[in-house]
Amino acid sequence: MDAVRAATSRSLAMADDGTSLDANVGAVPLGPRLRGEQRPHGKPLLVVERLTKFFPLKQGWLRKPKLVRAVDGVSLTIRPGETLGLVGESGCGKTTLGRTILRLIEPTFGRIVFDGRDLTPLSQRQLRPLRRRMQIIFQDPYSSLDPRMTVRTTVGEALRIHKLVSTRAEEEDHVRELLERVGLHADAMNRYPHEFSGGQRQRIGIARALALRPDLIVCDEPLSALDVSIQAQIINLLLDLQEEFNLSYLFISHDLKVVEYVSHRVAVMYLGAIVELATAKSLYEKRYHPYTRALLSAIPVPDPEHRRLRILLEGDVPSPIDPPSGCTFHPRCPRAIKGKCDQKIPALQELDENTKHRVACWNPHV
Repeated sequence: MDAVRAATSRSLAMADDGTSLDANVGAVPLGPRLRGEQRPHGKPLLVVERLTKFFPLKQGWLRKPKLVRAVDGVSLTIRPGETLGLVGESGCGKTTLGRTILRLIEPTFGRIVFDGRDLTPLSQRQLRPLRRRMQIIFQDPYSSLDPRMTVRTTVGEALRIHKLVSTRAEEEDHVRELLERVGLHADAMNRYPHEFSGGQRQRIGIARALALRPDLIVCDEPLSALDVSIQAQIINLLLDLQEEFNLSYLFISHDLKVVEYVSHRVAVMYLGAIVELATAKSLYEKRYHPYTRALLSAIPVPDPEHRRLRILLEGDVPSPIDPPSGCTFHPRCPRAIKGKCDQKIPALQELDENTKHRVACWNPHV
């Protein structure tokens, strides 16, 4: 891990757009970090128990509305200083899960326990003091910023709302410090979002999330709208901030190689449910669930001599409005057992006591 970080050292150079860039970053440095072998220990900061979010889908005046099962009974934990990667196909419920955990979307069922306190019964007024400790970095760095607000107003807004500053000068000092910490010049304070590049706007979003010194940040696909060379800088910035402030991340992404690089543990999501959960090292090596094997087989391998066999799944992802009975993956699964997989829902069970590798499958690859 040290060798990888050395290759992306903090030798700063100024880019043409004025952003501080890691001098040696030309592409995403995705060597093995082995963070899964260094999983943080201690009492969980976040505990999610059978979290469920259904959206009603209206069918007309005389028809009973159906439910979109966006998140269906998810349980997970995140410890202080830990990164939990969350992967899955588009539309599987990753973003909805992240926003429901923060109660930006209200859950239908389940519990969200943050630092020992159950958030689910709290009103918005009761929840407000805890907002300081839970933040989010959005996917689109442009639409998440108000085009009518300067960077100073955007980043300083949370400081004013939570009354962490008493004067305008104090607020400006905080904003200036935050901008410099994420690699932007202090003179960016008086500029508007449209005056920045995509990477710079994402840095502004990170500064806004960091303003209240949170303990947990939901990173909702923070790299997908950025160029590959810029992705490397944002990855290393997030990792530096995690080490400096002992941040916990729920890192949502469709980039499986990036998730392996940044995560201590990884959860695989399919049709609103977690189907496999393990340390990054264990999951990428063992891949017990057939869906995980198919998903990870799609990772590009640059060396043609080590090209892996691509596993192609038959059929389409079922609709969350009318999911299949039993295991929701069974219509596409090459290992499905007729009369069992199509009848009973598998629980997330531990298969490896040492790595705490868990999988929800009746016929896993063991």
